[in-house]
Amino acid sequence: MRAPKSRQHGENVSELTTNRLSVYLRCLTELEAQGARTVSSQSLAEQFHLNAAQIRKDLAYFGEFGVRGVGYYVRDLKRHLRQILGLDRSLRVGIIGAGNLGQALADYPGFRQEGFEIAALFDNQVGKVGQQSRSGVPIYEVNDLRKHVKRDQISIAVLAVPASAAQRVADVVVAAGIKAILNFTPGTLQVPEDVKVKGVDLTVSLESLSFFLAHGEFAEDDE
Repeated sequence: MRAPKSRQHGENVSELTTNRLSVYLRCLTELEAQGARTVSSQSLAEQFHLNAAQIRKDLAYFGEFGVRGVGYYVRDLKRHLRQILGLDRSLRVGIIGAGNLGQALADYPGFRQEGFEIAALFDNQVGKVGQQSRSGVPIYEVNDLRKHVKRDQISIAVLAVPASAAQRVADVVVAAGIKAILNFTPGTLQVPEDVKVKGVDLTVSLESLSFFLAHGEFAEDDE
């Protein structure tokens, strides 16, 4: 396999493409656990209900990974995808909001398995500061965020705060130097152009499912 092409700052790579790469990575992880050494795009598509042509197109954008007559080497392709997605290094995450959602996210073991370490929780309630989540993630005062971002090398912030506080907290996160935010609050955050926000609105997802139940035969997923 040839090494992946260099794509600075994700140039011309759509979010849909990166989402699909994440799906391919999970599929390859499952295949590796099953003992598979090689897989073709067609076999990958059939096993995991994907599109073989789309797989080839997405992968070809980053390099030539296939071997004629063999397909893809599972372990090598998995390693390349982790490099492309930036998962070949440890990423430390800070969760803002130590309520039920924040602590549940902090204690979710799947993040660590994929290379994301929850470094700390942050809150402004005196009764929570100084405590820990069930798995031992420490809870700090949110006003000390900048100090901990620098000390603990936190590069991603997760917002699990009330909607009324979201923009104010986002401003604190940006001021602390964080460039990537996963937002669990509804609505749109105003951030500088060099800060990436990914929203997870559970209500919108439930409403989409409600629409499907009401108009199932007419509801289609976006490509």
